[in-house]
Amino acid sequence: MVQENRLAARLHKASGAGAYHLPADGGAAIAAAAAAAGLGVAHVDLQGCQDKAEFLRRVAAALRFPAWFGHNWDALADCLTDMSWWPADGHVLILAHADRFRAAAEKDFLQALEILGEAASERAADGVPFWIFVGLTADGLAHLRRF
Repeated sequence: MVQENRLAARLHKASGAGAYHLPADGGAAIAAAAAAAGLGVAHVDLQGCQDKAEFLRRVAAALRFPAWFGHNWDALADCLTDMSWWPADGHVLILAHADRFRAAAEKDFLQALEILGEAASERAADGVPFWIFVGLTADGLAHLRRF
């Protein structure tokens, strides 16, 4: 319980939010702590995802994007920086099984990480936490930190 409270307090802070490696437990503790902190939690299973279009479709569904979402990078950035249709104190996005997307469309994978990281920074500037946890079995990806 103490561990969950500490984790909830950390997730509730916008400082430090961004893109991280998903812990080995698949984010169960993070999801529970985030919910306890009043954050919206979205899980995206990227198993079998091989391209940008499928990635955008899965993220849009998990984050409950509005019907006007344009299914392109600019629209993703717009939606991530204004989550007004899903009121919460902040959000946690868990991208599980991202290895296939990374291998099949590395350029798009890296573009997605850049957009997610920029959205987290922009929201942090407004005092709103946006955490992204990416499940990869491969180590050494320079764009992700350990949580």
